[in-house]
Amino acid sequence: MDQQLDNRDQSFAARGQVQNQLIEEFLAYLQFERGLADNTVISYRRDLNQFQIFIDEHGLSVLDVTTASVRDFLETLGRQEKHPAGATMARKISVLRSFFKYLCRESLLDANPVTPIKPPKQGHKLPTVLNLAEVQMLLSQPSGNKPAAKRDAAMMELLYSTGLRVSELIGLGIGDIDCEGGFVRCMGKGSKERIIPVGEPALAAVQLYLTQARPFLGKEVKSGNLFLNRFGKGLTRQSVHRILVGYARQAGISKIVTPHTLRHSFATHLLAGGADLRSVQEMLGHADVATTQIYTHVSRQRLRDIYYDSHPRAKKNLTYA
Repeated sequence: MDQQLDNRDQSFAARGQVQNQLIEEFLAYLQFERGLADNTVISYRRDLNQFQIFIDEHGLSVLDVTTASVRDFLETLGRQEKHPAGATMARKISVLRSFFKYLCRESLLDANPVTPIKPPKQGHKLPTVLNLAEVQMLLSQPSGNKPAAKRDAAMMELLYSTGLRVSELIGLGIGDIDCEGGFVRCMGKGSKERIIPVGEPALAAVQLYLTQARPFLGKEVKSGNLFLNRFGKGLTRQSVHRILVGYARQAGISKIVTPHTLRHSFATHLLAGGADLRSVQEMLGHADVATTQIYTHVSRQRLRDIYYDSHPRAKKNLTYA
């Protein structure tokens, strides 16, 4: 009996090693052949590890997975997470579909068990956007001569001026911003480089930070990152988020403000000002113009709100003096 248990444990261990190896090979394929960003690969790893735990608990091999077992996994996930968002479920289905497509491509499977599974329908959630007055209030919050205040002012001005993702912002080096030419160079998703114009207020704030603040952040060893913390190391995504939330609260802005809120505001205000969709797509680094089109919906909604707030015949039952 003990021998049978030992053999079964060894079988589980061997199967687990094979599944780990297949997942690692797939993630390496995503990173080095398809050029997906590190954060995307991390997200894929998290979802696949969650799926592996499920099939291990059910005594399955990744090569034995059926459509029914994938559905069981998704239903179990729904019960555990109490109705996860449609976008979350859609992402997990997409990750599994890509993984099993890779296994088919490697001739390890004959058919993709995820193909018959359709992702849940998702409503189009419009992004949170600050209006011009709110942007002005937010950007005016950092004050005083402390290095951190000058850094924060430059950082927020640059986010709104360029629409950078927070990962792109914290990845900037000193040499990535050309204050004379008025451009910033960043590495976007999939290690794709793009050049974005920078407005004069943002350039002025960055120059002030470089001359009067950055030299005083960290005493000895400094990172090559453009934006530093008080220890002379590069800022993290979490620290940038925390800084923005603090200033938004200080400004009395009731909306949820994140680095991506400034990116949304950048795109929406450009389109509202007459910029063409393709130019905004290029500045945002979107691979598909359909992703950029969400901001045209935001602009239309804003116009509709202005119309109903302003036009005397827009609403029913209005009385006139």
